[in-house]
Amino acid sequence: MIVTPIKTRIIRSGELTIEQVLGESIVDIRDNDIIVITSKIISLCEGRTVPLDTMTKEELIKQQSTFYLDSNHSKYGFTFTITNNTLIPTAGIDESNSDGGFILWPTNPQRTANQIRKYLQNKFNLHNIGVLITDSTCSPMRRGTTGIAMAHSGYKALNKYVGKRDLFGRIFHVSYSSISGGLAAAAVVVMGEGNEQTPIAVIRDTPFVSFCTHNPSKKELSDLIISKEDDLFAPFLNSIKWQKGGEKK
Repeated sequence: MIVTPIKTRIIRSGELTIEQVLGESIVDIRDNDIIVITSKIISLCEGRTVPLDTMTKEELIKQQSTFYLDSNHSKYGFTFTITNNTLIPTAGIDESNSDGGFILWPTNPQRTANQIRKYLQNKFNLHNIGVLITDSTCSPMRRGTTGIAMAHSGYKALNKYVGKRDLFGRIFHVSYSSISGGLAAAAVVVMGEGNEQTPIAVIRDTPFVSFCTHNPSKKELSDLIISKEDDLFAPFLNSIKWQKGGEKK
């Protein structure tokens, strides 16, 4: 697998569409490539920013999240949320590389991933092309951030091992490999988290990826999600007295 970061111009809120950014930044992609784009660039292209003096970050977090835990529970003043079926600090809201505003998550990342795939297919006359929208987060009891998948299109996001056997014949009952999660982690570490100015990456040579020519179906998308009641970490997730957020799009 080869991950190549792509440098873009500095993107400011509402200046360009994501198609314009991709059109001027990507010059060579091939069938069976996967184009990775950070959610922040998509949000900037959508104008999903709020001036710092409009409202507090805490107010925005409560407005944008599905559930939240007040920041007074955190030693560092962070508000933890469940947003877009993801456990994430601050509902994904960020101020870095924003030129003076809060950057919200994209309005509908899955719809955008589908639209980007269609645009790239038409522009470069491609048959199989993958699109992956990413963000980054931290893991409990581990220092540092890693990339996570927000939306995908053009390939199967899960590799199902259920029903297959391991090296010694033992049958897997619950095991899945997150293809999107692994690709996101690899791409984000190459794209960087600071002033690298490389919010796009091309992933090539991925024999473990199964490409497809349709947008992810409702079932394929629902298979990616586990409710907090059924999750492996349910004892932790359900012990929290979550407050209902506004979940405003």
